[in-house]
Amino acid sequence: MPKDAQVNTSASLEEVPLGPRQRVSEMQAKLHRWAVADPGRRFDDLFNLVHDPATLVVAFDRVAGNRGARAAGVDDLTVADVEERIGVPGFLNDLRTQIKTGAFRALPVREKKIPKPGGSGKVRRLGIPVVADRVVQAALKLVLEPIFEADFKPVSYGFRPNRRAQDAIAEIHFFGTRGYRWVLDADIQACFDEIDHTPLMARVRSRIKDKRVLALVRAFLKAGVLTELGELQDTHTGTPQGGVISPLLANIALSVLDEHVHRAWEPDGVMATQRRRERRRLKDLPNWRIVRYADDFVVLVHGTAQDTEALHEEIAHVLLPMGLRLSPAKTQVVHMSEGFDFLGFHIQWRRKRGTNKWHVYTFVAQRPLRSVKAKIRALTHKTSQQDLGYVLTSLNMVMRGWANYFRHAVAKNTFSTLDNFTWWRLIRMLRERHHWTWSDVRRRFTTASGRWLPITAGEIELRKISEIRVTRYRYRSKSIPSPWLLQQT
Repeated sequence: MPKDAQVNTSASLEEVPLGPRQRVSEMQAKLHRWAVADPGRRFDDLFNLVHDPATLVVAFDRVAGNRGARAAGVDDLTVADVEERIGVPGFLNDLRTQIKTGAFRALPVREKKIPKPGGSGKVRRLGIPVVADRVVQAALKLVLEPIFEADFKPVSYGFRPNRRAQDAIAEIHFFGTRGYRWVLDADIQACFDEIDHTPLMARVRSRIKDKRVLALVRAFLKAGVLTELGELQDTHTGTPQGGVISPLLANIALSVLDEHVHRAWEPDGVMATQRRRERRRLKDLPNWRIVRYADDFVVLVHGTAQDTEALHEEIAHVLLPMGLRLSPAKTQVVHMSEGFDFLGFHIQWRRKRGTNKWHVYTFVAQRPLRSVKAKIRALTHKTSQQDLGYVLTSLNMVMRGWANYFRHAVAKNTFSTLDNFTWWRLIRMLRERHHWTWSDVRRRFTTASGRWLPITAGEIELRKISEIRVTRYRYRSKSIPSPWLLQQT
């Protein structure tokens, strides 16, 4: 493929009438295939794909299915309002006309501050775009993501298709058991707020030539923020959390880090093969591996603490041109025997009980445990008058979702402890509500043989998370499939 060639997909896409999802999937598969085949190619003629009716339909469906669909932007319209007052076909037709004619303008995002988890007292700033902006951002993401996914390195896992936090934890476990036991546990300070637009757009332009698409991306970056106090602020840096396209733009910006640290693992790199890595260790040279999830990352080092500190300084220098800095409070060099927290897990190299063998273990960290307990307490307050069926349904949703995330850790005892905690909270609430004695509780929740019965409300039963099977999550390495390559087979 020649560089800077046009995509020219419109004719082939219209040869056979397809449903919107299939049409968009085929478009994405083609873009991804071409991007993989020619790493230097810059894509033009993408604008028609952004405002294609099928793209907008799929984009709206994704926005409507998002948890933030009930949140309103500065125009006070939610997705439900659009569906009820305007109608989706009319809304999308009008939006498509605005995009095609150049009349579309991105509106400022509405600022919403939410407390960060863990009870630190700090807040996270979210930016909630209007529904129209969210749909256009989703359409942009549908077109741009398959192109940039061809360039992203296998060491990043956040906000990427077919990848999850458990993959990042499995990679840490894999390398930790192979001698990579010094850890640079790093966090980028206010990453989404501080990304410099100029180098970010330069990285976008390295793959995208279509000026109209670039103008849309820039418009969302510069849209501004309406603060909670009603003040309109310009956005000179950053990409607001809450925007549909923000995670993709953050990954594009942070790929500069992945490329730099992972370069030694490329086919011609000094760590490309096991043999080369072994030779480096024989010469007392360090090996390293980065594992990144959004703006949280760790660098695992097979070497010394001094080697890890040197990488710390090097990485800080690499991030500087993007306007990013490492958080001094959250960045540390630790040995894996001390343990560290990452993505809610506590990872530690320790001796197996009763033996002299040492292994890397993955536990549930304290912060997410405190967080889920706080949610359980909120649902089971002693004086609560909420319907018991609602309380049990909510508890099942909260606890099972939490447990499914952590079910690949050493979590069996934690799950049992949490079941016990929840049971006592419910019993305390029911005793207060119905003025029961302990004898009343035993009479209602035990059989004649003394076996305890589950707490129920009609057909709704409190389900134990300790019954969820705890299994080892297998490291998938380079075998994580691309969704678009799957569509071609």
